[in-house]
Amino acid sequence: MNQPNTFEAQEIVWQPTPEVIERAQLTRFMKQIGVSTFDELYKFSISKTEKFTAEVLKFLDIKFDPPYEKLLDLSDGIEFPHWCVGGGLNIVSHCVDRWQMDEMRDQPAVIWEGEGGFTETLTYGELFRQVRLFAAVLRSHGFGKGDAVGIHLPMLPATVAVLLAIGRIGAIAVPVFSGYGVEAIASRMNAVGAKALITCVGFQRRGKQIYAEQTALEAAERCPTIEKFFSIVQEPKTFGGEKITEMRNKAFAEYKKFSNEEKIEQQKKIELERELEEARYHEAMKTPKELLAKMREDREQDMKSGGVSFRSYKIDAEPNAHKIRKAFWKNLLKRGEEHLETLSHLEPTEAEDPLIILYTSGTTGKPKGIAHTHCSFPIKAAQDMAYGTDVGRGTRISWITDIGWMMGPWLIYGALINGATICIYDGAPDYPEADRMWEFCAKHRVEILGISPTLVRALATKGDDLPKKHDLSSLRAFASTGEPWNPAPWWWLFEKVGNSKLPIINYSGGTEISGGILMNNPLVPIKPCSFSAPCLGIEADILDDTGKSVGAGSVGELAIRKPWIGMARGFWQERERYLETYWNRFADIWVHGDWAMKDADGHWFILGRSDDTLKVAGKRVGPAEVESLLVAHPLVAESAVIGIPDEMKGTAMVAFCVLQTKTKDASALASELKQLVTKDMGKPLAPSRIHFVSALPKTRNAKVMRRVIRAAYLREDAGDLSALENPAAVEEIKQCGNE
Repeated sequence: MNQPNTFEAQEIVWQPTPEVIERAQLTRFMKQIGVSTFDELYKFSISKTEKFTAEVLKFLDIKFDPPYEKLLDLSDGIEFPHWCVGGGLNIVSHCVDRWQMDEMRDQPAVIWEGEGGFTETLTYGELFRQVRLFAAVLRSHGFGKGDAVGIHLPMLPATVAVLLAIGRIGAIAVPVFSGYGVEAIASRMNAVGAKALITCVGFQRRGKQIYAEQTALEAAERCPTIEKFFSIVQEPKTFGGEKITEMRNKAFAEYKKFSNEEKIEQQKKIELERELEEARYHEAMKTPKELLAKMREDREQDMKSGGVSFRSYKIDAEPNAHKIRKAFWKNLLKRGEEHLETLSHLEPTEAEDPLIILYTSGTTGKPKGIAHTHCSFPIKAAQDMAYGTDVGRGTRISWITDIGWMMGPWLIYGALINGATICIYDGAPDYPEADRMWEFCAKHRVEILGISPTLVRALATKGDDLPKKHDLSSLRAFASTGEPWNPAPWWWLFEKVGNSKLPIINYSGGTEISGGILMNNPLVPIKPCSFSAPCLGIEADILDDTGKSVGAGSVGELAIRKPWIGMARGFWQERERYLETYWNRFADIWVHGDWAMKDADGHWFILGRSDDTLKVAGKRVGPAEVESLLVAHPLVAESAVIGIPDEMKGTAMVAFCVLQTKTKDASALASELKQLVTKDMGKPLAPSRIHFVSALPKTRNAKVMRRVIRAAYLREDAGDLSALENPAAVEEIKQCGNE
């Protein structure tokens, strides 16, 4: 079909310079293969799948012990490929162990900054030790190969070590979003039969303390298979104790200045201020009453002697000793020292042993548990990171994400396999000021910044001057995934932040892919909102309803014709659902569920989920096309378009818009927006109704939930809502349905 499209007729706006081409990891890989152009490389990658994959493994220096017997086995069909058959591989060794032999040991592996402003850095040597220590802790509690271990943590340095330690002992990591409620956590833990759950007391968001422990504990109590519940107590500086730490440091410095007569009065003042903060802190940490009593007793003794208490206390409470382990992270690691020599070893695993189960966010219904192995997800993540975002040894890469979303583990595995530095910001990216993200990038000299279109739209409303307040000269590229771009925010990021010099590495795929189907790269020119090519090794195509390839300018289903090493090894214990989801349309073809188009120059565009595609008066249209036109209006910040039953058209479009500022005449603005769409797409494709709302229902990783919008508007069952960030938005849309 040849529908008008808002992404057609785009011009190339970014070209790689000779310097960019020379330094690119992709250039090095091309030299290894012996090809001179990206087109040659791509054709090689899809025509000689096994040879290409072997070259990727060589480039990433992935070693097998014993060597694999066969690289690809399709005896169970294309839907269930087996890679690196018989090969011994525990991928954790390629994340940390391998970097202990040279100067890399002292290079930063993780740079972390919390919302409160405190920072922490782990070198590859320090991370390696933490991984070994926590692996020993897990084994000392009886956990080992094949056990499922849940992770319910924010993005902390400890989170990186926890993920790798689980893999080190051959167990299966099951990360879930740190903001999930009880039922969302419990359902996922029960589905995998988790043996342990690791959480923390809490974390900070927008200056408020989020208490995660109680939620996770209630979830664990609903899971009969869970044998141990670990609650990490962060150091005061990382959770709610910023003021305590600051007060102690300041008090100690000033205290020495006072005369003996002044010390007692000053001590009273210090204690009063500190006790208020410590009361809140210890309430959050659920500090045992006996320990609090001991602390007060010691403090009173110090007061009598005229001294200031700077004692150190260990919190390691076990209210239910057989099941709950609660400790400061450092103290928890000390437990591992007792078993470091005997229990910290790397578990021998095969390349196709399960490593991680990643749950989707539920934008299309019941969450899916995506099973990945030691040679699937990490290898594809490292490949895409190297060839797409140009990450190599020492590169500093940051992505605004969570361990419960695909991009959290993707960031960890991909960066560490490449010897890069992970820069983690744990907090609201626009708090306490709207320029927090740019401040973070400048402070830590971030080179690659992963940022969502939703966040860019929000930051763009804060003004063009904020990025200019900071030295962003370290940035080499932006990267983006999770949702299609609208032109306006894309241009804002490219022009106002990147000064029209930095590429935006558009990246689209999914948890099931282990990364991307389509991706920009540093060697191919870029058009706005586009993808310059499929990822290497991915034979992507766009198909019509009969399974035939469509021509340039036509819209169809995004599909993949051959297996790739990062392909999901099915849904966890849901074989038929996996086959139904991706393999039931056309024989031996993966249909991804995205609506796509390729222009005459070979650039690709994602137009939204095909599930969301509307057929209005016999014409098919993707919501993103209409939404892009709506947000182009200066008063519209965000929009979402759904289809509802209509007697005349079959389906009528209804649009929901979030405005930059309130309007006095909503009716006039709605008419203006309808005319805007009519002018570009024709009257039949204009929305029949436009509603103005304060927010759109989104997942916690910022994806707009159109199925929820439609269900709420029509008063239908919306299915799984565990990933919903803002339930109040659903109620507002229900009210729109009554109008």
